[in-house]
Amino acid sequence: MKRLSIALTITILAGLLLSACGTPTPVTIVETVEVPGPERTVIVKETVVVPAGERTVVEFWTTDNEEERVIVYEQVAADFMAEHPDIEVRIVPIDEGTIAQRMATAVAANRLPDVVRMGVERVAPFLASGLLDTDAATQVITDLGEDTFFEGPLNWVTDPASGNYAAVPFDGWIQAIWYRADAFDALGLDPPVTWDAIAAACEALAGYEDFLYGITIGTDLGWNYGHQIFEQVAMSNGALPFDADGNVTMNSPEMIEALEFYTGLQDCATPAPSYWLQGRANYVTGLGAMLFYSTYVMDDIAGLRADLEVTVDDLAANTGFSPNIVGPSGDEATYGQLVTVGITTGADTEAAVEFVKYLTEGDAYLSVLGLSPHGKLPQRTTAVDGWKTLDPDTFGSYDPAVLEAIFEGFESAQRWAFVPEYDQIQRAAIGDLEGLLYLVEAFNNIIDGLMTPATAADWLQTQMEDLYTARQAEAEE
Repeated sequence: MKRLSIALTITILAGLLLSACGTPTPVTIVETVEVPGPERTVIVKETVVVPAGERTVVEFWTTDNEEERVIVYEQVAADFMAEHPDIEVRIVPIDEGTIAQRMATAVAANRLPDVVRMGVERVAPFLASGLLDTDAATQVITDLGEDTFFEGPLNWVTDPASGNYAAVPFDGWIQAIWYRADAFDALGLDPPVTWDAIAAACEALAGYEDFLYGITIGTDLGWNYGHQIFEQVAMSNGALPFDADGNVTMNSPEMIEALEFYTGLQDCATPAPSYWLQGRANYVTGLGAMLFYSTYVMDDIAGLRADLEVTVDDLAANTGFSPNIVGPSGDEATYGQLVTVGITTGADTEAAVEFVKYLTEGDAYLSVLGLSPHGKLPQRTTAVDGWKTLDPDTFGSYDPAVLEAIFEGFESAQRWAFVPEYDQIQRAAIGDLEGLLYLVEAFNNIIDGLMTPATAADWLQTQMEDLYTARQAEAEE
């Protein structure tokens, strides 16, 4: 058995500090080797490794930028460097909202990071701009084992042009309708899966006992919450932004029908404008009966958040979880979010691949997932059992069937931007549509009586065509 002594961390840190000052002082590792036998022999060996000035540097941008999270990443980096003394990992925390601008600045300065943690919606635009090394990401996934990743997220990061993977699925969440199963049972309501069942429950529960609202939908113009919900509703009716020939189809009959259904729920929903904050507050205080939310809400519902008071007894035990929506067309849709790790073009491929592999397996992977286990669901099947141990109080509050349903959802999770037939330009235009919150604007116009679902769909058609044309022009430059 081999173990590294405390001196290892001290000497590595000393070497990093000296290298930061520009002095290429060698890093010294003190290694303790325990030789098994009747009389254990301990050999202490001093090894001088690569000088600081000659180590390969891997710069890692992470959107987990809170101080306590950065500390964990820095520890993971230190552990990695202990095993790879010829590689130096630099953790650079960044804000998710500024990542596109920062990447553009880095391109202009010819100073791209080597590895980037980012939402999957960034992958298509960065890939279209030639910033991601698909060979490197594919190597990571192949080395770790493709069959150890959930299939759905792998489809999301597949480059349509090459068939390679553009980034490595890391963590994510599944969106669902969390609902008061006890009230559903009392009223004999079907679980909120089909459009008819959702609408019937919304109407029946608004005003029942202490419920003021049947559901909360997203209508606040400052949040993409409504866009996320609507994508799932639209996909459940077969409504997509492009057809098989590449034409924009935001005003298709299926899309109009989805707009009509979604905005019609406002009649029994939390008053507009609203988003997840009002929905969560209503649900945990017993004012709302259904809530569209990701798995991030699990500890909230379980009453384990010190800053949130749950006034409903045994709320988690009385909560149902419905990740699938089935529309009139019979299509079934599950919506999720994926966070990926990408390796950029120009990075030292060998060093970057080794670090990303280290980050995505074993104790390093679980330590990052543990920063927020309810919203950082592992994207590798081999990590699910370890994940379940990260917050036993929360997970133990729910029926085990809820946990199983969460991971089953990843296998079928869908997003507009990751329809396999869509190319990079189409995916980038869909990302632009979400970023500009055009759908949420359309919802408000319909609810306020300024547009009908049909005229709102025509307006969305024009906006999407403009976005698509702009992306095509950019690709031709």
